[in-house]
Amino acid sequence: MKAFLLSFATLGLAIASAAGSYKITLFQPSIVAGTELQPGVYKVEVKDNTAVISKGKQSVEAPVKAETADSKFASTTVRYKNGDGKYRVDEIRFGGTNTKIVFAN
Repeated sequence: MKAFLLSFATLGLAIASAAGSYKITLFQPSIVAGTELQPGVYKVEVKDNTAVISKGKQSVEAPVKAETADSKFASTTVRYKNGDGKYRVDEIRFGGTNTKIVFAN
């Protein structure tokens, strides 16, 4: 029973640690949840299993899975899937943390 509670608490901490607000820079047009975002600096807010990416009045909400890496990321990076000639955001690794979010397909 204690092992179950410890696992549950650890999972809760991993999800809670992903919650927060971050900044990212997109250097090319990027697709998130079917919406194309133009290059620029965006705010990313993560809560539960949802990321909200916004810049000014534009906002996109997308389902994500928060994951914790073994070590901290040196810089914030955006990773893409590019099978059809378009840059679709696949995951974001947040610099200075060991948190990354993976976007649902």
